Amino acid sequence: MMERVMLFSIIMSFLITVLLSPLFIPMLRRLKFGQSIRVEGPKSHQKKSGTPTMGGILIVISVIISSLVMTWKYSEPNSEIYMLLFVLIGFGLIGFLDDFIKIAMKRNLGLTSKQKLLGQIIVSVLFYFFIKAGGYSTAIAIPLTNHSLEFGWFYAVIVVFWLVGFSNAFNLTDGLDGLLSGTSAICFGAFAIIAWGLSEYDIAVFAVCVVGAVLGFLVFNAHPAKVFMGDTGSLALGGVIAAIAIMTNLEIILVIIGGVFVIETLSVILQVASFKTTGKRIFKMSPLHHHYELSGWSEWRVVVTFWAVGILCSILGIYIEVWM
Repeated sequence: MMERVMLFSIIMSFLITVLLSPLFIPMLRRLKFGQSIRVEGPKSHQKKSGTPTMGGILIVISVIISSLVMTWKYSEPNSEIYMLLFVLIGFGLIGFLDDFIKIAMKRNLGLTSKQKLLGQIIVSVLFYFFIKAGGYSTAIAIPLTNHSLEFGWFYAVIVVFWLVGFSNAFNLTDGLDGLLSGTSAICFGAFAIIAWGLSEYDIAVFAVCVVGAVLGFLVFNAHPAKVFMGDTGSLALGGVIAAIAIMTNLEIILVIIGGVFVIETLSVILQVASFKTTGKRIFKMSPLHHHYELSGWSEWRVVVTFWAVGILCSILGIYIEVWM
């Protein structure tokens, strides 16, 4: 029974995105919601200027519809689904405001860093109160052992750090055609498998709904991209994968499965730290995917390589959690 639910969920979310995209993308063009390319980025990216953005709206809509329909039809929607949708929509709205300001107000950086951070913290704190009210564990399981570390009230800080950190990590990774769509599908797919193994069926269904939505988006986002997801999609996806990890008590496993996002973020941190302390750059450009671009790799080669790394990280995370 649940196997069919999972299959129907991914098919439904995929079809919603694929069928809506040909209607939504021309509307974005008519509204002139085109991506502004930063002048300090790779020169090859300048030709992408004007490509419709804010496509993450499609992903969010698809996940909302498919997850609610499938849980209403095959089970009773519970607090888990609503909590995940809260994070998805909350971070998606922050990203939407950021995208809208970039486009409508012609301010290339969108929300200020303080404004964006404040919004992310507010959504994260509210999510913490939800999990506290739901009686979720405030301990973090240590992989490969039977032990866990209890954090008590300090777990609130960890929740905020995880949601804000991974939403920004996904945002940093969204720099090449199809890069984030592919790596996020792999990451959510891995968590769907683990959630299934833990009998967390509603979370598993939600995760496969995300997989279907981003794969449907990838049809139009693969190189050469016809649409970008923008911060609307990247912040929503990053925030909700962190929420899934917290609700399944797999915070550390997320660091392994989401290795691509962690590496991308570390490359930015190391680059900034090196330049500020020594005046030298470690990479030709950060995040890391730009370094490989400027090293002569084609955009498609970089994307496929990162997908492969994402698959390896997911296999490792699943192996550690399920088989060990």
